[in-house]
Amino acid sequence: MFASATSPLSGKRIWLARGIAACADLLQIFFFPAFSEGIASPLNAGLDVVVGLTLVLLVGWHIAFMPTFIIEALPFADLAPTWTLATVIATRGRGAKQ
Repeated sequence: MFASATSPLSGKRIWLARGIAACADLLQIFFFPAFSEGIASPLNAGLDVVVGLTLVLLVGWHIAFMPTFIIEALPFADLAPTWTLATVIATRGRGAKQ
C-alpha cells in the first residue's frame, strides 16, 4: 500500500504521481491566480496539503517534497511547476526492473 523511499515503484505509480503533480501545478499556474485571495488562499493551501500527502503515499517520503511545500507558500513562487519537478526527482531511477 505505502511505498518506501528506496523501494522500486511500478510504472503505473510513477506516472500516476507525475500526473497528479502536473495537474496540481497546472491548476496553480492557470486557475488559482485568477481566484486567489492572496498567499493565504485556503484552496491553494488545501491543494498543496492534499498533493503532498498523496505523493508521499504513492512514492514514499523524499527530501525534494519539503522545499516544494515551503516554496508553494511564497507569493508568485507557486507559479513554478515545483510539484512536478519534485516528483520527477523523487521517482527517477525507481522504476521496477522487468
